[in-house]
Amino acid sequence: MMNDQAVVELLENVNTIAVVGLSPKQHRPSHRVAKHLQELAYTVIPVRPGVATILGQKVYKSLEDIPIKIDLVNVFRASRFIPGVVDSCINLGINKIWVQEGIINLEAEKKAQQAGISIMMDRCIYKEITRLGLDKPSEQ
Repeated sequence: MMNDQAVVELLENVNTIAVVGLSPKQHRPSHRVAKHLQELAYTVIPVRPGVATILGQKVYKSLEDIPIKIDLVNVFRASRFIPGVVDSCINLGINKIWVQEGIINLEAEKKAQQAGISIMMDRCIYKEITRLGLDKPSEQ
């Protein structure tokens, strides 16, 4: 598990966050977290097949469809889907992944680490940003 300094380092130079599994339903944790990230001035890119817009942003079917640079991928999917997200990040050169609370896939974590990707699992990105006082995207 990462210590606070490692969490701060993981969030350094993060401005654009792709949220995989972002729900259009306002009561879902993914929606609430993404909305809070927007309020903190992060650029949130929704990734979810079958939806056109969420939180006023164009939704992309997959990470591969996003035409801009992604600093971090925040994942709200069941643990069985995490290896596929890791593979996409490896292929796209995205080196930071955050897997939300309650979601753990140790095999995917090991694969990400072996590929040089910083990965956090089973913690809420918004709670950590708030707890550590990181209330805005880091300056580039």
